[in-house]
Amino acid sequence: MQQLITQMAEELRHKFGSNVTIEDALMIGIHTGGVWVAERLHQALGIRQPLAQLDISFYRDDFSRIGMNPQVKPSQLPTSVDEAHIILVDDVLHTGRTIRAALNEIFDYGRPATVTLAVLGERSGRELPIQADVVGTHIQLGEHEHVKLTGPEPLRLEVVETP
Repeated sequence: MQQLITQMAEELRHKFGSNVTIEDALMIGIHTGGVWVAERLHQALGIRQPLAQLDISFYRDDFSRIGMNPQVKPSQLPTSVDEAHIILVDDVLHTGRTIRAALNEIFDYGRPATVTLAVLGERSGRELPIQADVVGTHIQLGEHEHVKLTGPEPLRLEVVETP
């Protein structure tokens, strides 16, 4: 896991290049697994701004399919994200709906200069045209498998059988 985090941090440094200092970026983790990954990336990159957190439960468009999350947590964002260079972090990119909901919530706080999406794992099954800028690992799954991040200590990406 540490190797994936290190690889992602290096790729993020490269993406930012010399135009914007990565230490001045605003990193936002999506509850819950995205926050766990973001905590590690935030530390590895030496980002100065506090780590922000999103709970996108109220922004989802698939309540009828998955139901409301019973553990809604408050989002912790600066009052404005205008002109910020944001690194949005999630654990696994699958359908793209979580990222769409996160972007909707972020834009309720203002208009960022850029948003860079970093995910620990990416799997097939996209329903929306969303693509990560930085991916730790690409995951191939069987027909009756899904991937789950457990943690925060130890942080592990597991493939499990669908019941």
